[in-house]
Amino acid sequence: MIKNDVLNVIRSFGLVFGDIGTSPIYTLTVIFLLLQPTIPNVMGILSLIFWTLTILVTIEYAWLAISLGEKGEGGEIVLREILLPLLKSSRQAFFITLLTFLGLSLLVGDGVITPAISILSAVEGIRLIPGFADTNQMVVIVISAIIAITLFSFQSKGAGKVTKAFGPIMLIWFLCLLISGIVSIFAFPEVLKAVNPYYAFKFLCTNGLLGFFVLSEVILCSTGGEAIFADMGHLGKKPILQAWSIVFFVLILNYFGQGAFLVQHTDAKNILFEMVYTQAHFLYIPFLLLSIIATVIASQAMISAMFSIVYQGINTRILPMFKVDYTSEEMRSQIYIPVVNWFLLTFVLIVMFNFKKSANLAAAYGFAVTGSMLITGIIMSSIFWIRKHYIKFSFALLVIIVDLVFFAANMFKIPHGGYWSIIIASIPLVVILVYTQGQKRLYSRLHPTPLDKFLIKFNELYSDEHRITGTALFFVRDVSRIPPYIYNTICANNIIYQDNILVSINITDQPFGTESHFDEDITQGLRRFEIQAGYMEVIEIEKILHNAGIQDKVIFYGMEEIMTDNIIWKIFVLIKKITPSFVNFYSIPSRKLHGVVTRVKI
Repeated sequence: MIKNDVLNVIRSFGLVFGDIGTSPIYTLTVIFLLLQPTIPNVMGILSLIFWTLTILVTIEYAWLAISLGEKGEGGEIVLREILLPLLKSSRQAFFITLLTFLGLSLLVGDGVITPAISILSAVEGIRLIPGFADTNQMVVIVISAIIAITLFSFQSKGAGKVTKAFGPIMLIWFLCLLISGIVSIFAFPEVLKAVNPYYAFKFLCTNGLLGFFVLSEVILCSTGGEAIFADMGHLGKKPILQAWSIVFFVLILNYFGQGAFLVQHTDAKNILFEMVYTQAHFLYIPFLLLSIIATVIASQAMISAMFSIVYQGINTRILPMFKVDYTSEEMRSQIYIPVVNWFLLTFVLIVMFNFKKSANLAAAYGFAVTGSMLITGIIMSSIFWIRKHYIKFSFALLVIIVDLVFFAANMFKIPHGGYWSIIIASIPLVVILVYTQGQKRLYSRLHPTPLDKFLIKFNELYSDEHRITGTALFFVRDVSRIPPYIYNTICANNIIYQDNILVSINITDQPFGTESHFDEDITQGLRRFEIQAGYMEVIEIEKILHNAGIQDKVIFYGMEEIMTDNIIWKIFVLIKKITPSFVNFYSIPSRKLHGVVTRVKI
């Protein structure tokens, strides 16, 4: 048991903390492009970093958010599923749903910026290698782009085998950060005083508007902090929290070590790399290679998280049914979503070539992540208030205030590159809004038949008509409202089997767990089979039907031929055309399928 706990802690270093674990590569370097490396400035920034990691990562995610998780993954969708049943008005539910849509879209925006800035900043470290000091920035960009293309191209093969090595590699990375930080602190131990919030307040009060703007760069230290909650389902609470207690300690000591180094080397430009080079130049190249590998691991964790979050969106009917491939026979949770993969790669390359330097790219980072943090704080505080957890609610309010300050500071970045986060996030937001509203309008235009009216015709046909031998399956969302394709198949075309089963798939508000059962027969020859699955479950319909003893002869499903003159609904039609149908998404055997087309105008 102890051995497994230790292994899970090590695994979480790679699966959960790769992103935040590589933030020391660029955070202080970017911040001190704006500031003079005086002792008061260094102490103020180190204090801000300490309290940012404490409030926005440890309190918001490692305590408050993770306390709301059960055994599934986190994120805004999880919080929405927890909160919606607690709300009393549809207006509140609409507001929370809209916040969820925004949070999900902002996470995608963050998911593009993070690997770009991580990989670029690591590759820029080659300039400290003797003979490479004058390396052209375009060469750095091309190398970074090749690494990114290789990483994203590998996704379809499945990352399961490689991820086993992520934890040990990141363990070595954190050991290097720890040792280099401690060595520098010995040379200037006064930096340890920065844990006192006095230095943070003094810095903000002294520097006025500049100090407020610097907050938009300080947020870089918390990049990937949301993974503590978002990736909880991979390993569970305990090992992630144990790992964070170690990672937090390592990060603080390394940041403080960088601060001590900067005080003594005020001309340093690439602080972490120059610190390591000064301490042990003969180990610099291995450290540089390790840093590049660490940023690749951080990017891989982000990509996997994006796949997971989008899959949550598909299952909760927020996003279209994008094609999903399962890359592991042992672990069905390891998935690959091609459209998400190539979307991320495209924009990673665009921002790399557009911003050119990691320092420039920092201008695009922060708006999305602080927006997502703020939304998480709002939803969490609502849950704590309704559940009457007033102590946690009080801390959640503190978190919201801090999130608001950071979010406001990052508003300054919008004209200088932050607009890229808005552009990137707007694409999934538009898809979500058009798809969800289009589905509602389509469903209303289909004019389903009430069950009682359908049963009159069904019973009449079942008793009079010649019935076809075997079992026919029909998929339906709500048994009380029979969709047109079922009514037309049975009642209009008189295609009626001896055994007719209405199969409904209901997504529960729990992340995992699958149950299936027959309800009481609706009428003679007509039964209902219900599948209930968590929103993170991979539903294997064919296997579930087989286990229930259903020997279906034919499976009918509905297809819509949508006609519209409205440009927005034309986008909806396009989304429907380029994404898999219901039966393709769930990999239902084609040999038994019969699609029934219904023409509808919206």
